[in-house]
Amino acid sequence: MGILVLVLIFISLTQHGGAHGPDVCNHDGGLCRVGSCISGEYLAQYCFEPIILCCKNLSPATAKS
Repeated sequence: MGILVLVLIFISLTQHGGAHGPDVCNHDGGLCRVGSCISGEYLAQYCFEPIILCCKNLSPATAKS
């Protein structure tokens, strides 16, 4: 019974219109996080809406020389 519930949850997450997946988030320079973004990040999109967020840094990374 528990496996059936997990399968149904997975199907509902993957078929949601706002879900882009972690590959798109990582490719665009973001990180998938559960719950909320940390300080210094903003919500760019959803990896799996509404639970897993795609967070990106507020300021671009600076290169050290």
